[in-house]
Amino acid sequence: MTAFYMTIGYILLAPLLGGLIMGVDRILTARMQSRYGPPVLQPFYDVFKLLGKQNLTVNRYHSYYLVCFLIFMVLSGSMFFAGDDLLMVIFAFIVADIFLVLGAYSTNSPYSSIGAERELLQMLSAEPMMLLSAVGFYMVTGSFDVSEIASSDKPLILYLPGVFVGLTYVLTIKLRKSPFDLSTSHHAHQELVKGITTEFAGPSLALFEIEHWYETILLLGMVYLFFAFSPILAVVLTLAVYLLEVFIDNSNARIKWELMLKSAWLVTLVLGLGNLLVLYFVLQM
Repeated sequence: MTAFYMTIGYILLAPLLGGLIMGVDRILTARMQSRYGPPVLQPFYDVFKLLGKQNLTVNRYHSYYLVCFLIFMVLSGSMFFAGDDLLMVIFAFIVADIFLVLGAYSTNSPYSSIGAERELLQMLSAEPMMLLSAVGFYMVTGSFDVSEIASSDKPLILYLPGVFVGLTYVLTIKLRKSPFDLSTSHHAHQELVKGITTEFAGPSLALFEIEHWYETILLLGMVYLFFAFSPILAVVLTLAVYLLEVFIDNSNARIKWELMLKSAWLVTLVLGLGNLLVLYFVLQM
């Protein structure tokens, strides 16, 4: 029954928590840029306003792909907080991103197509590190189940420091923050044409924003696992990691995709894979 309640809790509460985090994100971003910034509930106001607008779509497949994108994102998060297999969570997460890419390609818009290609590059940059994180959790706890990983009394951060740093690095990609916000900008004021979401309007764009809230909570949940041996400390440090991402977002300009791909794979191989190799030899001793 605990898994059931956790699933329902994620479905109902993740948009609320995600929206509040986005509101705080905007305020912090404004302060860093010497602006006053919007109210903390502004993301909710924006979504409600978008839901009240006319739903303009290029074709029916555009809407279908977007709905499937949201369904699989909610599914992956539900599986995570229900304590299911972390590999299945990541695979469902990847499928969700694929539906977003298909939705962008279905519009035949050059801006959306470029955004879709960059989204694929971001997936290629970030997903290997996420998979290595799951492997690292397994090596320490002996299980891929999130429930087993979260209930472990072992301080995973001490076993997997390189994996943690690598995951934090690619988290910037998955959260769509500078310098890796190539497929679409996280903040609307940063550009007029928003890449992969160029053809989203009204309720469609609202669904994308809600999905981002679900995605943010899922990604922060993965960070939480490194400190799960102490729940209070885990919450504090998880929020600290997000604050670090906000700082990075506001202190770096967007880079080219070649540098993103090379740097992400370098971090994955050196920190991620290197950490796992060292851990393997230590466990064999």
